[in-house]
Amino acid sequence: MLFFPNCKINLGLKITGKRADGYHDIATVFFPVPINDVIEIIDNKELLDVIEFTQSGIPIAGDQKDNLCIKAWYLLKNDFPKLPSVKLHLHKAIPMGAGLGGGSADGAATLLLLNQKYLLNLSESQLLSYALQLGSDCPFFIINKPCLGTGRGELLQPISLTLKGYQLVIINPGIHVNTGWAFSQLNLEANNLNENASTIQSLSNIISNDIVNWKDELKNDFEQPVFEKFPAIGVIKNSLYQNGAVYASMSGSGSSVFGIFKENKIPHFDFPSNFLVFSKLL
Repeated sequence: MLFFPNCKINLGLKITGKRADGYHDIATVFFPVPINDVIEIIDNKELLDVIEFTQSGIPIAGDQKDNLCIKAWYLLKNDFPKLPSVKLHLHKAIPMGAGLGGGSADGAATLLLLNQKYLLNLSESQLLSYALQLGSDCPFFIINKPCLGTGRGELLQPISLTLKGYQLVIINPGIHVNTGWAFSQLNLEANNLNENASTIQSLSNIISNDIVNWKDELKNDFEQPVFEKFPAIGVIKNSLYQNGAVYASMSGSGSSVFGIFKENKIPHFDFPSNFLVFSKLL
């Protein structure tokens, strides 16, 4: 059985405060983007009570046991002991550490795929609960519709937002931005509930306005420290605007930057050959 997990971009990203549990409160709009990895799961009749993981495409750094696909299988196996051993193959096309949520998408997709293939009958709310145990971005990929995300990102309110008639360009320069470092650069105090509520309402109002107004109103708090340390990322954003983007921003904590253009109005870009460039109709 195959699944094609997609990535996301953040339309605006405000970090509104620290939390007692060590996480941060955020306000953002998650928007799904049709750039996809591929996951295949088949029964593994040769081994018992394990997941056999293989991978192709973009190499995945780090210890394999930390892969969210593997964690998702063990998470369900703990509650469903009869869940069989599987062979899972992941073909990676979404760049990692890029602010696009590719790893989170893969983990959530594994939950959805196992639920479907082995008739676990998990409800959406149960899948959301499992996804949150994998990571703060994972619940979004269970819903996978434009959502206002608050709390850690797990409090999701689907919104009516279409970008039909626009085209998206995503540029990934291959620069790794450590998310922990990015958070450490923000001057945050303890969360103020009134300020948080005001920020959420402001974001909701901005996103409901015409996209031509987003440039001056819709901000990503990570851009200032990231652009200061990695000026090349800021140059990408400026280049997108100079070439006619209606709106451009860094996604997440970077390093990917996206530009939204009117359909069929995308110029030729001359970025270095090591940059990954994606173009998708919305």
